[in-house]
Amino acid sequence: MLYRLILVGLIVVLSSCGTKRSIKDRPDISQYTINDSSRIAINDTLFFKGKNSLRKNNFGQWELVASGNPLELGNTIGVLSKELIIKQEELFFNKLNTLVPSKFKQYLLRKFLTWYGRKMYLHVTEEYKTEIYGVSKYGSKKYKFLGDNYLKTLFLHSAHDIGHAFQDLALVGCSSFAVWGENTKDGNLIIARNFDFYAGDGFSEDKLISFIQPEKGYKYMAVSWAGMIGVMSGMNEKGLTVTINAGKSDIPLVAKTPISLVTREIIQYASTIKEAIAIAKKREVFVSESIMVGSAIDNKAILIEMSPDKFGVFEVTNSSKIICSNHFQSKVYKDDKNNNKAIIESHSKYRFDRMEELLKEEKITPEKAVAILRNKEGINDLQIGYGNEKALNQLLAHHSIVFQPSGKMVWVSSNPYQLGAFVAFQLDSVFANSNQKTSSLSIKELVIKKDLFVNSEAFIKYETFRIKKNEIEKIIEEKESISLKTLNNFTSLNHDFWGVYYLAGKYYYKNKYYKAALLQFETALSKEVTTAIDKQKIESYITKIKRKIK
Repeated sequence: MLYRLILVGLIVVLSSCGTKRSIKDRPDISQYTINDSSRIAINDTLFFKGKNSLRKNNFGQWELVASGNPLELGNTIGVLSKELIIKQEELFFNKLNTLVPSKFKQYLLRKFLTWYGRKMYLHVTEEYKTEIYGVSKYGSKKYKFLGDNYLKTLFLHSAHDIGHAFQDLALVGCSSFAVWGENTKDGNLIIARNFDFYAGDGFSEDKLISFIQPEKGYKYMAVSWAGMIGVMSGMNEKGLTVTINAGKSDIPLVAKTPISLVTREIIQYASTIKEAIAIAKKREVFVSESIMVGSAIDNKAILIEMSPDKFGVFEVTNSSKIICSNHFQSKVYKDDKNNNKAIIESHSKYRFDRMEELLKEEKITPEKAVAILRNKEGINDLQIGYGNEKALNQLLAHHSIVFQPSGKMVWVSSNPYQLGAFVAFQLDSVFANSNQKTSSLSIKELVIKKDLFVNSEAFIKYETFRIKKNEIEKIIEEKESISLKTLNNFTSLNHDFWGVYYLAGKYYYKNKYYKAALLQFETALSKEVTTAIDKQKIESYITKIKRKIK
């Protein structure tokens, strides 16, 4: 209790130091005018506001078209998608409440985040603050987590970065690759990526595919969720693409530019790789990220590798493919201890090697790129269990995407995960024909069909496994009882995955059934364990059990 009181006092003092300016900072919106036309609802899946629109297609994806100056753009996005914004906020904060149920700890977290983000307003451009301000008016009034709706919306644009910074050992496992030249059928660039960001099943239900025409810069498309003006995956009208993959770094002391706003600036204002690098160099970030930039003009891709202290560019020589997982490859990071640790301890190198293996097989087309993104096996087609983070397809992706920049073509996955159909869009066509169009903006004839795995018994078992896993983890934590039959049924749901045997072993160990626990841990160790740290945990249990049963 004394420790908590001291900690509270410290945080309250810290939160009052240098936070007043950030809390009071607001963009100057006096220079802008907006079209105050109201939203017209045709039905619950089709809305118009002037020449802008929001529609839900037959694959469950939302297609947003918006244009205007920063304030008008934000306002239009907010007006059209207000129900989706409120839903996403509720899902996010409900997840936060689950992770931090204590009101006391929520108070500490709120105070800390206010202090931690005290300088972020200095690193976000006035243009993007204005757009965020426009969007924020339509968020939920229910959550006063960091103050008013503007501060909350600004914070949510850094949630990915803050989560990454403070859960650095639990890196999200995004995987991406680009091929061109002799590696594609027509020699033109193809880029593919899995965005394995997970904030609960509900968070990924309403994918938002935005087609944005800003007052300044290039028109572009991006895939994310309602209320997010940053870019996770996107392409502009010049055929320049951006995708992001998390890297590993030390926990930063202060929040700066959210990475999704760096990529937003690149996609809005760059047409070539050289221009993209110049924009990225201007920005200070507070987490480590690889930005894969592809360019139709250059017909190749590179990696911009950014961290709080270093900036590197990785460009392949004598090759026409580039692969990215969750470690850096440029010379700047050759001796970086965090990066080298990630290569040794995490699942990043394994997925990197698996992509290399699959890309050797044949010339890549959009269809073959999708097949690689959906791949669930390990190296040499080893069965490593569903949901293993060593797999390219970890069965938790928010979205997957394939770009063909020369034709301004993009394919975006539909639910569940990346198993649903990949829906095709052509940027020039969308921007030319979106005005008042009531049907989907996609190209029906070019849709890549859903993965047949989604109809299989194995998939049904996997979905059941995910539910049971949460239940069993809770039972172990609360020291409740599980029947032998329940545990056996659980392990049979995903029998190639090391994690089922690890959980069963933990249950037996905590209940002092040491021989049964030993069998489960040894079985877990015989499978493809995700990380070096996970392997060490299993080995530690085995060592402790052997001492006990001597």
